[in-house]
Amino acid sequence: MELFTIAVIGLVVLAIVVIAKTATIVPQQHAYVIENLGKYSRTLRAGFHILIPFIERIAYKHSLKEMAIDIPEQICITKDNVQVGVDGVLYMQILDPERASYGIQDYIFAIVQLAQTTLRSEIGKIDLDRTFEERALINGNVVSEVDVASDPWGVKVLRYEIRNINPPADVIEAMEKQMRAEREKRAVVLESEGVRDAEINRAEGQKQKVIKESEAKREQQINEAQGEAAAIEAVATATATGLREVASAVEAPGGREAMQLRVAEQYVAQFGELAKEGNSLVIPANLSDVASMLAMATRIVKDEDGSDARAPRPMRPRPPTD
Repeated sequence: MELFTIAVIGLVVLAIVVIAKTATIVPQQHAYVIENLGKYSRTLRAGFHILIPFIERIAYKHSLKEMAIDIPEQICITKDNVQVGVDGVLYMQILDPERASYGIQDYIFAIVQLAQTTLRSEIGKIDLDRTFEERALINGNVVSEVDVASDPWGVKVLRYEIRNINPPADVIEAMEKQMRAEREKRAVVLESEGVRDAEINRAEGQKQKVIKESEAKREQQINEAQGEAAAIEAVATATATGLREVASAVEAPGGREAMQLRVAEQYVAQFGELAKEGNSLVIPANLSDVASMLAMATRIVKDEDGSDARAPRPMRPRPPTD
């Protein structure tokens, strides 16, 4: 009886151990590759599974999540023969656990090596200056090449990012000098462009000033000409009015006698002024003959009035002869 009890207990313990060994829970985003007597049987996805005891076993466990793999720094030679240290990060994901298990011994190591060799090849195609500008192009080429090579392994390469590009110290110093010279060049160009714009603005301002001054001068001359014309017109109008008044006064009773008296006064006054201005004076022969001068003025007035201009002039007395 006791032996039977011990045997039952042993069987129960064995059953529990077997169930514990064959019952498998696969986590989310994981895949287990199962072998049946050393041969691939199936792939278990997330969930609870029971294996056949002593026949089936879990050969490989894979994570289906996206993985980031560090690509160690390596020395690459650019097209212009400059050595640079380049490292990066590669992102990949397992799409087929079976091919990832049996397609290659170590797919991570293979992908790292392939990424390094492809990166060296891409860096060797461009100059040092372009390595900093063409990162996106280099990354795309590395992803394209590695993804094609890793497809038989059931692995999908999603992207590659260059992390650091480390040129030698002397190259860095030369690049800093170049950048400093380029900045100074840009500063000189900007300064010269500023001076040029200032000169252009100054010349444009001077041009506008000359135009405005010429327009102002033209307006001034027009105004002065209009003023002079108005003044001449006013003087002419006043003169014409005065002449009409004088003509009216001459035609009035006693006007001719007043005119003759006025002419005589002007004659004497002007002759006196002439004597003051010069040292030599030529006296007319008929200086004392005021009557002939008055007769001449009267004849002029008659000519203006339309009367007989051939009226006999007063006879001037002749000087006595010897």
